[in-house]
Amino acid sequence: MRYSLGALSGVLAGFAALAVAEAVSALVRPEAGPVVAVGGATIDRTPPSVKDWAIRHFGTDDKLVLQLGILVVLALFACALGVLAVRRRRAGALGVLLFGVIGGAAALTRPDSTSWTDALPSAAGAVCGALLLYILVGRLSTTRPAPSAPSAPDSRPDRDEPVTAEGAAPAATPGESGWDRRGFIVAATAAAAASAGAGAVGRSLNGARGQDAVASRTDLVLPAVASPAAPIPRGARLRVPGISPFVTANADFYRVDTALVVPKVDATGWRLRIHGRGVGRPMTLTFDDLLRRELIERDITLTCVSNEVGGPYVGNARWIGVRLADLLAESGVRPPSEGGPADQLVARSVDGMTIGSPVEDVMDGRDALLAVGMNGRPLPFAHGFPVRMLVPGLYGYVSACKWIKDIELTTFAAYDPYWVRRKWASRAPVKTQSRIDTPKPFARPEAGTVMVAGVAWAQHRGIDKVEVRIDDGPWREADLAAEDTVDTWRQWSFPWQATRGGHTLTVRATDRTGHVQTGRRTRTIPDGADGRHSVVVTVG
Repeated sequence: MRYSLGALSGVLAGFAALAVAEAVSALVRPEAGPVVAVGGATIDRTPPSVKDWAIRHFGTDDKLVLQLGILVVLALFACALGVLAVRRRRAGALGVLLFGVIGGAAALTRPDSTSWTDALPSAAGAVCGALLLYILVGRLSTTRPAPSAPSAPDSRPDRDEPVTAEGAAPAATPGESGWDRRGFIVAATAAAAASAGAGAVGRSLNGARGQDAVASRTDLVLPAVASPAAPIPRGARLRVPGISPFVTANADFYRVDTALVVPKVDATGWRLRIHGRGVGRPMTLTFDDLLRRELIERDITLTCVSNEVGGPYVGNARWIGVRLADLLAESGVRPPSEGGPADQLVARSVDGMTIGSPVEDVMDGRDALLAVGMNGRPLPFAHGFPVRMLVPGLYGYVSACKWIKDIELTTFAAYDPYWVRRKWASRAPVKTQSRIDTPKPFARPEAGTVMVAGVAWAQHRGIDKVEVRIDDGPWREADLAAEDTVDTWRQWSFPWQATRGGHTLTVRATDRTGHVQTGRRTRTIPDGADGRHSVVVTVG
């Protein structure tokens, strides 16, 4: 019983530590909380193959799974510390303090940490948790005198010896060990209630911290664009049930990043600094400065390097922003082809992420943007409000910095950004890919005409042809929807005369350079997956 209650004491102490840390993080910054800090440190140290596995299996819920996993591990350790404290009270409390040290160290070593105060949430939580565990376990080890048993009258006065018949109950001895049941229940209940209250206050305060950022987005009216996107051509949107919409809604657009807490940046206080090698005129821009510049609107398809063959991490949107090449040119930057000393542009996010892009690609005439709008609205927070960067034709990890705050011109030889330090390639143009959206894998369509349809993409090169193969038959050309631009995906369809039985449907695309999508499957690491998408169906 005592060990079970000790484990419960450990869990309550852990709960209290996290709740107090949550409340204190509201006074420091939400990202300094121990779960977020340890989670971020875990992401940073996770091998790329494991990250890829998590994204493949959990999708955009990978961060939620990580946080739940951290909480489960903490709960198990809390139970163990509670059991240890029953035997060694001080050792259990010191164990809680040790976790505070780990949380504080994780917070201080995060890339976005700028002050020693980031360690305060973990430290305060650990102290409260350790004290609570010490108090609760103390209630379990209280010693009380055992009540003395009433003496029964001797029915045999002629005998002086005590009765020693076999099976007689032994008398209780004074000083028998017990526990303060009432005191433990009162202390545990009070601790749970106080912890819940502290956690609720912390969450409320953390939510309030972002209200200025929310207001700055709510109040934002995007200026009229100087160069609007051309209307989407007639015939670019196929009316085939099950095919991906040509324009991906903001709410449905994929999100893959390392931020456990989505940064909420107040646009009124946002700044962007442009500096580094070859920058003759360094700049610092406010959000209003950016909005006063010439805005352009472009349809651009983005792709995540973690997208498996046939995967969902690709989307098309209409973006509004400022040409990045114009800003760089005003700063005196020249591409390497014109003698510029910098060949890499390193973008830094408010959460410490670093993303490196080739300067040549950013300045070669393509519509590389500092985007402020997405599908006619200000950027959602999850997609980089107030400003994000994007470069058509490059995977997101080398081009699409969200919540951007700093641009430094340097060289690939001098600096390795976040993902390059984790064995991803430093240069990563999007590979030519295609996907079957309908029919779905293991579908059971009826015999007759079955419309096979999907999307294909090769940003900044364009798609020239899509072909479909049934089982081991010949490749047959699909019908391509009208092209919007070379920077967007294209829908395609193929009317298949389906016959009964099991069939494998395979698709491949050819881009405008003549490159045909390869049939050799490769992993996403180091520069994006390759191969052809197939689905298996059974025709009834």
